[in-house]
Amino acid sequence: MDLFEYQARDIFEKHGVPVLGGVVATTPEEARSGAEELGGGTVVVKAQVKVGGRGKAGGVKLAHTPDEAAARAEEILGMDIKGHTVHRVMIAAGAKIAEEFYFSVLLDRANRSYLAMASVEGGMEIEQLAVERPEALAKVAVDPIVGIDEAKAIEIAEAAGFADDIKAQVVDAFQKLWTVYKEEDATLVEVNPLVRTEDGSIVALDGKVTLDENAGFRHAEHAELEDKAAADPLEAKAKENDLNYVKLDGEVGIIGNGAGLVMSTLDVVAYAGEAHGGVKPANFLDIGGGASAEVMAAGLDVILGDEQVKSVFVNVFGGITACDAVANGIVGALKVLGDAATKPLVVRLDGNNVEEGRAILIEAAHPLVTLADTMDGGADKAAELAHASV
Repeated sequence: MDLFEYQARDIFEKHGVPVLGGVVATTPEEARSGAEELGGGTVVVKAQVKVGGRGKAGGVKLAHTPDEAAARAEEILGMDIKGHTVHRVMIAAGAKIAEEFYFSVLLDRANRSYLAMASVEGGMEIEQLAVERPEALAKVAVDPIVGIDEAKAIEIAEAAGFADDIKAQVVDAFQKLWTVYKEEDATLVEVNPLVRTEDGSIVALDGKVTLDENAGFRHAEHAELEDKAAADPLEAKAKENDLNYVKLDGEVGIIGNGAGLVMSTLDVVAYAGEAHGGVKPANFLDIGGGASAEVMAAGLDVILGDEQVKSVFVNVFGGITACDAVANGIVGALKVLGDAATKPLVVRLDGNNVEEGRAILIEAAHPLVTLADTMDGGADKAAELAHASV
C-alpha cells in the first residue's frame, strides 16, 4: 500500500526522523488555518496524490501568508495530475535549503535482500539521475538480519560522498529511516529530498512509503491509512470477504480455486475469446483451496456486481473444496441475488464429489447456469455467451 506524503511524514515523525511541521487541508479555509497554525509565515502547499511530478504539474506552490496559502490551495484542489484528482493538500512549513540529497531503502527481490540507495544530488527524478549519471547514485546491499546499523549507515554515507561535516547527521537519519522500514514492515522508504537547511539541520522534506499489506495482521493501525475513497468498490468488497481478487478489463468473469488454476483459466479464456470477438478475462478471483459455499457465494456476488462482466466461468477442481459445496454456493448465491442476477454462468466441476456437485446444479435447473465437461469447453462457452451480450 502506497502512502500519501502526509502519511509518510507522520510515520517519519513517529520514529524520530527529523521533519518539518505539516497540516492536511481539504478546503482553502482549512489551508488558511493550517498556515496560521504553522506560524503564519512561509509555507509550501503540496498536492497529495500518489504519483510523481507534482511540482512540474503545478501541484506544489509557495505561499508567504495564510491568505496566500488559501489561494494556492484553491488553485491546487481539484487539479488532475496524471489522472489523479487532488482531494487534499498538505500545508508544510517552509525551510531555507542549502543542499538537497537522496536516500531510500527498498526490497531487492532479485537478490532476496534489501538495497539502500543514496546520493548527494537529490531533488531531481532519481530515475533520471540513475540513467544519466549512475556514478552519482550509491547502491549498497543491506543484510536483512543486520539492517542499517551505524557501520552500514557510515558505509552508505561514504559510498554516496557525503561531506565529513554532515556525515554524523545523515548517518543518524539513515538509521532512523531504517527503523521506519523495519518497524512498519515497509517495502520502500524514500526521501527526496533529504535536505540540509541553512542552519545546518538535516530534514526529510518529502517522503514516500510503501507498506507490505501481507504484514497487515501485525499493524491494525495501517487500515486507517488506506485511501478508501479511491479504492475500487469491487476490490474493497472482495477484501472484506478475504477473497484474492484483481479486476481486469475483459468481459468474462473468472472464479477458480487455487491461484495456479485461476491463472491457467485466464489463459484459456483469453485464447477462447479470440474466436468470439476478442473477449477477455474480466478478473482474477481465487476462492482458495478450502473455500466454503459461503465464500463461493461471496465471490459470485463480487463478479456479478461488475457491469463490465457479460458472462462468468466458474472453474473448480474439487480437493479440499468439494464440488458439492461449490454447487451449493452457486445455487445459494443465485437465490440471494434473485432478479439482480442476469448474467449467464458456465460451470465446470471436476474432482472431489463432482457427481454430487453436478447433480445439485442439474436439480436446481437455474436458467442462467450451463454445465461444461472440460475447461476448454467451458472457456469457449463463456466467451461465446459474453460476446453475444456485448
